[in-house]
Amino acid sequence: MPDFSPRLLRIFVQTLSAELGADNYSAVLDKAGITLPNLDPKAGATIPASAASQAYADLQKAIRTYYGRGARGILLRVGAHLWTRLLDEAPFLIRPQISLTRGLATKEQPKPALDLLARMYSTHSGDLTVHTLDRDLMLVDHPSPTTLGQQDNEPICWATLGMARESLLWATGREFDVSETSCRAFGGSQCQFQIKIGV
Repeated sequence: MPDFSPRLLRIFVQTLSAELGADNYSAVLDKAGITLPNLDPKAGATIPASAASQAYADLQKAIRTYYGRGARGILLRVGAHLWTRLLDEAPFLIRPQISLTRGLATKEQPKPALDLLARMYSTHSGDLTVHTLDRDLMLVDHPSPTTLGQQDNEPICWATLGMARESLLWATGREFDVSETSCRAFGGSQCQFQIKIGV
């Protein structure tokens, strides 16, 4: 089972609750049979690291089940807001890199933004990696906690996709075409997100 940072889970829970509203958040958990105490946004997620990845996957599955087709838009927005919260709550040692990234990333060379996302979102070094594909970029989520125990007929890592889009917009002021081209829940060996740079 992949590790997932309890700190990231706490921020995700708070972001999700803010997006849905407290009552809807509780209703989603109740319908999915997920107990509230460990996932109370006011208390913060107090789940140990060993169980955080399963909780992260279960929460997103609950959203997909409860909202159906509407879940994609919800989780994309949650991912975008999650990026903002990650910046706001970044550890002191990462803050200089945040400022540096904004100076280095450009509309033509946005890779520093994805490198920062990979560093801030990875539980272990190398969990997320960024690769250059000719003019395009590829973000690879190797452990992909979203897909833990999940199977679907389409890619499901919408929160990660939302974070990638928002990190690029934040750093460059440009909206990029980002798509999940491989997903473990859809039979892939890893979750991959292609970022088209060329117009």
